[in-house]
Amino acid sequence: MKKFLLFIAGLIALGILLANLGPMVLLGASVWLLYIVFKKFLGSDSTAGKIGWVVLGLIILSFAVSNVYSVVGLAAAYVLYLIYKKWSSKKEDTSGAVKSNDPFTNFEKQWAELNK
Repeated sequence: MKKFLLFIAGLIALGILLANLGPMVLLGASVWLLYIVFKKFLGSDSTAGKIGWVVLGLIILSFAVSNVYSVVGLAAAYVLYLIYKKWSSKKEDTSGAVKSNDPFTNFEKQWAELNK
């Protein structure tokens, strides 16, 4: 039942991630363009050039703010990663049964039980 619930949660997270993939790409492109505009702004010597870069930066910033809800897609990607880790993790045997045929490993475990 636990694997089934993990599978359903994974499908939901994958759907959310795919639905927000476009806005995530646009947000990344907007942040990259803002970085370039900032570098050009710092390199500009004229006042008119600086004003032009600020106006362009504000336009690009409006595109970035309109795609800020794509952070939900990043959260869904993280949830999908956690589900994958949980799904592929191996359960350790806590019943005390020894799975190894190595006599030294068995001896150490039995010695620890005797000393309790």
